[in-house]
Amino acid sequence: MPSGRLVAKDEPVTLVIPGRNCAATIEACLRAAMPFKTGGAISEIVFVDDASSDDTRAIASRFDVTILDGPGKGAAAARNVGWRNAQTPWVWFVDSDCVIEPDALSKLLPHLTDEHVGAVGGSYNNLRPDALLACLIHEEIVTRHESMPLRVDFLGGFNVIYRRTVLEAVGGLDERYPGATAEDADLAFRVRHAGYELRFEPASRVGHDHETRLIRYLSAQRRHGMWRVRLHLRHRGEAFRNAYSGTLDHLQPALALVVLVATPVALVAGFRWSALLPAALLAVMQLPMTLALVRRTGSARYLWFAPLGFLRSFWRGVGLVQGVLTTALRRA
Repeated sequence: MPSGRLVAKDEPVTLVIPGRNCAATIEACLRAAMPFKTGGAISEIVFVDDASSDDTRAIASRFDVTILDGPGKGAAAARNVGWRNAQTPWVWFVDSDCVIEPDALSKLLPHLTDEHVGAVGGSYNNLRPDALLACLIHEEIVTRHESMPLRVDFLGGFNVIYRRTVLEAVGGLDERYPGATAEDADLAFRVRHAGYELRFEPASRVGHDHETRLIRYLSAQRRHGMWRVRLHLRHRGEAFRNAYSGTLDHLQPALALVVLVATPVALVAGFRWSALLPAALLAVMQLPMTLALVRRTGSARYLWFAPLGFLRSFWRGVGLVQGVLTTALRRA
């Protein structure tokens, strides 16, 4: 339990970067990270190679970083390898497809002077402004980030500093979440339940290669929907809203399932107009975020978010069903 004692904000920091088959992005990631080490802002850069089969390790070896072997079990396990080998009071997690901006760390450090703060996270910039899908994804994330308060109950794992003693106290990340699914939210919830404060600093940013291919993006959303069943069963109080997403967001996958089931039934029964109601409601649910993106950017092309959000709801809904069935089978 934190005591509230003030600590020096210049205590040593270890940067931990997990990655698997990230040859396309790791060079830019490490190149941006090196000035933090040469300038003395961080004491060590640890890259955890999570059983890559491409040129990831060879590229990382060109830089002055410590390379550790991950077990090939995903981001949670790789991050655990990294922070457990760190010797500093603070561990900074950044993803291998991110490019750290020069002032990203200096924006986070002022939040670390109070022991009540167990972690502080930052936001994104977009490395793919040429791709519409990447821009839609990015602007939605940033719009949500802008509405988040200083003290939050949720932090992403792409740009976040945790107190090492806090990671020890809660046992690190849950390695049962494979890949990059819900392990960062689970960790944040457990740290907050342990009595620590979580903070969010939107001015700290890392550039990110947002997805540019629709099918890959939707597939990732299905996986997120599946693993959030476990997350919300474990943290029931956060099942319907948190600092990043609200009740309306959490209801959309369930409503998409209603559309899939009720629409054919209503059509067969002859209730044609009734068949449209659930789908119409789901479409209307996309309007608040769509209009927010258009207002924020001043561009009408962000009206494309409405069909993207509508389609995404179905993939998340399918993931939700998969998660329920998987959980039921495991318990049986």
